[in-house]
Amino acid sequence: MKNIPLFILCNFMATTFLYAQDATIKNNQKQDIYSLIDTYVQAREKKDKALLNRILADDIDQLVSSGVWRYGKNESMNGMLRSSQNNPGTRSINIEKIRFLNSDCGIVDAKYEIQITNGTARKMWSTFIVVYIEDMWKISAIRNMLPTGQ
Repeated sequence: MKNIPLFILCNFMATTFLYAQDATIKNNQKQDIYSLIDTYVQAREKKDKALLNRILADDIDQLVSSGVWRYGKNESMNGMLRSSQNNPGTRSINIEKIRFLNSDCGIVDAKYEIQITNGTARKMWSTFIVVYIEDMWKISAIRNMLPTGQ
């Protein structure tokens, strides 16, 4: 009976300390993921294959808005560069939400827009699966969706 308050106090302190550490780590991770997505946009704009190579996981796969699948880093990079060439315009990706599955894996939901040179905009949704490997965040999967009616 005397140990019950001590047990409750220990559990309370343990969960408080664990939660505080987790929040700090996730805030730093979120900043790194924002930076990763910004780097992805820059690489696409500059058609920089070396930069894409650095930020994409080797086993990346991509589902583009036309329904085509790209598997592996080479196929994905070549497709991205081809798409940037065939669809000129200024790209922007605005992150709406980041959810962590664990400390090394997250889901990033974003609005993806291409301002086309003729003044129109192509508005899509993108979901990125990001993983922490080789001491940095990398993109492991991309899903682009074009809302109906566009």
